[in-house]
Amino acid sequence: MTLRELSQGESGYITKVRGRGAFRKRIMEMGFVVGKKVTVIRKAPLRDPIEYNIMGYNVSLRRHEAQLIEVVTHQELKNLNIKEFNGVIDENILKTTNIPKRKEINIALIGNPNSGKTTLFNYASGSHERVGNYTGVTVDAKKAHFNHNGYIFNIIDLPGTYSITCYTPEELYVREYILEKVPDVVVNIIDASNLERNLYLTTQLIDMDIKVVIALNMYDELLRKGDRLDYHSLGKMIGVPIVPTISSKRKGIKELFDKIIDVYEDRDETVRHIHINYGKTIEDSIKRLQEVIKVDGNYRLTNVVAPRFLAIKLIERDKNTSEQCERCINKSAIFRTADDEIKRIEKVYNDNSESIITDAKYGFISGALKETVKPGTSERRRRSDIIDIFFTHKIWGFPIFIIFLWIMFGATFRLGAYPMHWIESGVNALSTYLSLLMPAGVLKDLLIDGIISGIGGVIVYLPNILILFFFISLMEDTGYMARAVFIMDKVMHKIGLHGKSFIPLIMGFGCNVPAIMATRTLENRNDRMITMLINPFISCSARLPVYLLLIGAFFPDHAGSVLFLIYIIGITIAVLTAILLKKTIFRSTQIPFVMELPPYRIPTLRSTIIHMWGKGVQYLKKIGGIILVATILVWALGYFPVNIDYSRNYEQEKKQIIAKYDNLLSETTYLNPSAIDSIALTKEHDIQTINLRQKVEQQERSYIGRLGHLIKPVMQPLGFDWKMSISILSGVAAKEIVVSTMGVLYMDEDVSKKTQSNSLTQKLKAQTYNSGRKKGMKVFTPLVAFSFMTFVLLFFPCIGTIVTISKESGSWKWGAFSIIYTTAVAWIISFSIFQIGSLLS
Repeated sequence: MTLRELSQGESGYITKVRGRGAFRKRIMEMGFVVGKKVTVIRKAPLRDPIEYNIMGYNVSLRRHEAQLIEVVTHQELKNLNIKEFNGVIDENILKTTNIPKRKEINIALIGNPNSGKTTLFNYASGSHERVGNYTGVTVDAKKAHFNHNGYIFNIIDLPGTYSITCYTPEELYVREYILEKVPDVVVNIIDASNLERNLYLTTQLIDMDIKVVIALNMYDELLRKGDRLDYHSLGKMIGVPIVPTISSKRKGIKELFDKIIDVYEDRDETVRHIHINYGKTIEDSIKRLQEVIKVDGNYRLTNVVAPRFLAIKLIERDKNTSEQCERCINKSAIFRTADDEIKRIEKVYNDNSESIITDAKYGFISGALKETVKPGTSERRRRSDIIDIFFTHKIWGFPIFIIFLWIMFGATFRLGAYPMHWIESGVNALSTYLSLLMPAGVLKDLLIDGIISGIGGVIVYLPNILILFFFISLMEDTGYMARAVFIMDKVMHKIGLHGKSFIPLIMGFGCNVPAIMATRTLENRNDRMITMLINPFISCSARLPVYLLLIGAFFPDHAGSVLFLIYIIGITIAVLTAILLKKTIFRSTQIPFVMELPPYRIPTLRSTIIHMWGKGVQYLKKIGGIILVATILVWALGYFPVNIDYSRNYEQEKKQIIAKYDNLLSETTYLNPSAIDSIALTKEHDIQTINLRQKVEQQERSYIGRLGHLIKPVMQPLGFDWKMSISILSGVAAKEIVVSTMGVLYMDEDVSKKTQSNSLTQKLKAQTYNSGRKKGMKVFTPLVAFSFMTFVLLFFPCIGTIVTISKESGSWKWGAFSIIYTTAVAWIISFSIFQIGSLLS
């Protein structure tokens, strides 16, 4: 019987994991080993994948992957040959270092995803790194410094990983960092409520024979569910001191760093040279390999990597270890011995050597916990299962997810409208004040028409961006993001992607740059490449100011729905592109879907504020950097050249208007005050009209106007005038600049209308063509606005995104490819919208 054949609520005991390669390696590392009980929780809304419970945590597998796992009933369990607990090999030697001690300690944080590693890092160091309740939040190493008891701690927060077998780029990065950088102490953060799964990584650190301290994090959850752990005895057994912590409440942090100091100073007798006993057959093979590895000529390798660790990894057929041994003087003897021992072990156990080691590790963990843990009941898991009855329900799962997204986008617009109006009023007031205070000149024009008009047009949308990140933070911190991946996996599978690709795509709603970096959590290169290349179609927060501006102007009664539609268009184009890329450039075999579904947790206010504030600071830094520079550049291109040969003598026309009305006033013998005011207003209106015409011609003859007219033939079929074309060009640096550029180009469009608001929204609504066959017609209509938003959504990713794609893909050709194909797609879609819409209207 296979795991797939079990019905909801039924349980089975694993007897064998079939398959090979990546799937078998990952599935066994996550606890699917012989003898473990697996219970079917539920199927996803589209019947695939399926959620299972094993070792007290929930994990999802696809149906065809569950087919590869053989199970038996409880009655048949007694016939299984389960690996026995062989204890440890204790050399009774303290683990000390001979290097001179100093008041500076280098530590590395390592742990499973969702173990609270980054939370501990934030509280210990005062940093503001991103914290989330799903796999892959930390996709790169984060560094910080921390002072404690006269010591300086250099802390590095390594990517979350289930093991260090080099299955993913994160695992390889973590392993290479520990072996090459050699931190003084490695802090292994463990989720105390899920010890059996988390301790697998610990067993690998023990094999590496390095100094380790365990932070038994979320200790309150272990106590809450009724478990009792004798962590002192467990620490002595494995030669690793254990310190209970509750990092979200700052409990145990001081004690943890006190213990790190003791371990560093060689004062803790718990830290001994201890090895996991894998049983006589495997231990004999390890010793034979060690003897071959430990020849004098290999000291450069064995001084860095423990020979026992190398021997175990060779038995596991680890490719990275084989590459390391290629540098050994007796590499032929090492590989020959390894092959012989692997054959001997596999003959005895009748299984793959890698699986045998994994089974043995879990056998050790299970035995160690039986001696030190008194289990209780898991209330936290039960609460999560009750919540999931609704959130991952076959009928209600999708509607709940879609409703949540709709609420997120609607709230982003409606709630953000109030502070946006306040900021906009403040910007206008500042412009008015400086206009009255400063003398006329280039500096005044630069400050008011360039910097304040451009930057002000972007900063007003900061509240909306903070609200968007608030909702994304809720999805991540509560654990709902993992459920979104669970219910979306079959959809992702249909377009040829792994369900985990959904996480970077959702992160793309915030910013495409970290979202593309998050693709490192995908094991398959082709999946990483496709996810990277379609991510620019996911509308990031930088585009949000453009949508809010145009939706507020032309779709005020349906703001939330139109914003939701824009995002759906981006998602749809991303999906279609993924299908095309999967069938053409990136053909590959599907990799397994194995993902933990962490229990729901209530996010802390501090974590949410840190997330929002961090993104707000990034946005403000962007304004103060690239957007400020680009705004000044756009203003300068629109301001110069100053000496222009106008088609008309505007100064002469203004003199004639002044003379005309002055004569009218002098020739009239009697005028009442209201008539005088009327003539004065008419005079001012006619002069402002001349000023407006002069300004329009100045913009058209400026450098930016010439550039706009140059690309006008290409953009005109999309319904865009030359100013919109220039705004789009400026968005190449950063999408927010589109709004600031429009703020500069359309700054004077309402000078002849006394009743007109000063806001950019009203300026766009009042904009008309001044010449040609469209003279007098509105430049912006709802159709043009929608076409423009679609183009901004899909065209050229920002420079930061292009650089990140090039870096993560390993080649600039993929960055160049992104520029070309996204812009082509944007033109085609916008062209279709405008032309079809024009025919139907």
